[in-house]
Amino acid sequence: MKILRLPVALLAIVLASSCVSTKKYTALQTNYDSLQAKHKDLNIRFLNSQQDLANANTRAKSLEDQIAGERSNMRALQAALDKCLTSSNQGNTNISKLVDEINSSNKYIQQLIASKNKSDSLNMVLTNNLTRSLSREEMKDVDVQVLKGVVYISLSDNMLYKSGSYEISDKAGETLSKIAKIITDYKDYDVLVEGNTDNVPIAKPNIRNNWDLSALRASSVVQALQNNYNVDPKRLTAGGRGEFNPIANNDTEAGKIKNRRTQIIITPKLDQFMDLINKAPDKK
Repeated sequence: MKILRLPVALLAIVLASSCVSTKKYTALQTNYDSLQAKHKDLNIRFLNSQQDLANANTRAKSLEDQIAGERSNMRALQAALDKCLTSSNQGNTNISKLVDEINSSNKYIQQLIASKNKSDSLNMVLTNNLTRSLSREEMKDVDVQVLKGVVYISLSDNMLYKSGSYEISDKAGETLSKIAKIITDYKDYDVLVEGNTDNVPIAKPNIRNNWDLSALRASSVVQALQNNYNVDPKRLTAGGRGEFNPIANNDTEAGKIKNRRTQIIITPKLDQFMDLINKAPDKK
């Protein structure tokens, strides 16, 4: 049996090629891990956006159903009126009553449409007012939703906290500074920080259950806003809802990720709310 002997120069080339391939592999692996982390973050934002869109569609569908129901009632009244007009046995009194009912139904439909337009306009005013301190670039990292005059900012746990902890992570500072801009821009608004978890029991010796974890996380955010960004503590409230306020199914990992969140809820007082209503433009 012959033993193949590689020339020394060829062996050196093979070894060198192997070394370069290892370095390239390490670099590619690092890049892959980074892309995976970005993909996970984008997936969380996508799931949050999907839920917000579903909620908005539900509210719009409810108003549309009311409008459709009133229009159907109006058509029935109109048909009854037509029948009265073609029948010689119907008196003028019944005809006049039907006309009044049709006019009343039409007026209610217009009120429903105006109410929906007013709500849309109010939400736009609140969003513009509360985010005017943020630049276009900053708005990419802070998602602000307005529902029925209340501002909701929802942040996932891996964006704010160290893994399995209630301590604020170093990377959360930039995000909280942007949220603090929104809060301080309207200094008289009340702010509720609300912690939420999935249904997996916590296994930490100093934390009894998910109630504790959610409340401690909310308290950490409140103290960060007060101590690091000078938000008036009199405006702040910290609360925990544990696992009992889910927005997704805890049977899937994606659902658990959505449920592990902290909501910052900014609420105008009644007099400020009425002032915003007056600012909302009428749509015609």
